[in-house]
Amino acid sequence: MTQAARGEQTPRLYEEEGDLLMEADQRADRVILLPAGDTRQASPDRDRIRIQWGQHLLADLLAGRYRAFVCGVNTEDNSHGIVRQVIEMTATSQWTAEAVTSYARMFSKSVVVHAVGDREPYILKYDLDSLLILALLRPKGRDHFTLDDLARGFATVAKMLRGRRERLPVATVSFIGAKSNRLEGPDGAEPTFESVLRVMFDAGYRGDIYPSLVMWEMAPTGVFASYPFPESLDRMRQGGF
Repeated sequence: MTQAARGEQTPRLYEEEGDLLMEADQRADRVILLPAGDTRQASPDRDRIRIQWGQHLLADLLAGRYRAFVCGVNTEDNSHGIVRQVIEMTATSQWTAEAVTSYARMFSKSVVVHAVGDREPYILKYDLDSLLILALLRPKGRDHFTLDDLARGFATVAKMLRGRRERLPVATVSFIGAKSNRLEGPDGAEPTFESVLRVMFDAGYRGDIYPSLVMWEMAPTGVFASYPFPESLDRMRQGGF
């Protein structure tokens, strides 16, 4: 039964004529958020990755909404990466972009000497006092991350978060659209957001993820607010309803 049949009115979002004025046209940067799941069902377990569409990562980090943050670093130059923005805007941080890179380089050199047989990527910890950065170190000799790197890296991240409530809640970048530490798929192109979510989820990560700003322009393609996506998506891809 529809809302009209039940005699119910559609809720209004804005005061005065705001609803009419805020109708998005084809030129507006926007996402179309689709409902999924039964809101009456809930579990105390962390069983999903929340996708923070429309939320501003830096503002949320600085406001103290997270205790840990996952991103990428490299041994060459992090001046254009998100890690630089975070440390420069965090009042309690004693790190600089140069120090972050220097530490990553020093760690990488020590690995060559003491742990050459270990599997990359490594997770470096940068303590900003009010925020803990868990940084995936880009493998030596490469200018990009791969999905396999994310799988191994986030498996380690999941272990570092397990049972450590003082490190929760946690957020991560999507690695899509990265400048300093780009992500590359098997075909050399950037992988899909869904493949990134699948890798992180299968590795055990259950925190929040922030899509890149360019992904705020996905309309008319609908998006979901969490992962795993509903089974209906797979049914549609297989030709069903």
